Amino acid sequence: MSDKKIVQWDIRSGEVVQEYDRHLGAVNTITFVDENRRFVSTSDDKSLRVWEWDIPVDFKYIAEPSMHSMPAVTLSPNGKWLACQSMDNQILIFGAQNRFRLNKKKIFKGHMVAGYACQVDFSPDMSYVVSGDADGKLNIWDWKTTKLYHRIKAHDKVCISALWHPHETSKVITCGWDGQIKLWD
Repeated sequence: MSDKKIVQWDIRSGEVVQEYDRHLGAVNTITFVDENRRFVSTSDDKSLRVWEWDIPVDFKYIAEPSMHSMPAVTLSPNGKWLACQSMDNQILIFGAQNRFRLNKKKIFKGHMVAGYACQVDFSPDMSYVVSGDADGKLNIWDWKTTKLYHRIKAHDKVCISALWHPHETSKVITCGWDGQIKLWD
């Protein structure tokens, strides 16, 4: 939220239960981890914070001088990794269990996303990472090597989201600012 807060509501009563207000910039993402016992937030303050549910003080704060804002975050299918789309044209991978450290061996590059919150996704078997980009391309990287495996011109404008089908593993769906949704096989 632009007021730098995360607000937890009780939908039954309609009342605010908890406010998490430690970010210094607008909150960009909230991603539940650890079987929904914790959540991770990212912000325009260029930080990543990890919170215990119902406790308004972050127990992990990650901010380095070299970090950029991360406006899109996805949890891996196995729950072990967070893929964070960074505004410096990289996908950064953080552990999603216990330490929440940056995995310096898993950085995915070669796409242009600065200024766009292009969603990242994993293939169901964790073999690939996918993302759209500002040029309308669908980018597919090999998870093990982090090398760009394939690139497709998917849209005429920004390809803002790419999602792997959870059951039909040969299929990816994309949507773009050209107003189109496409299914790739």
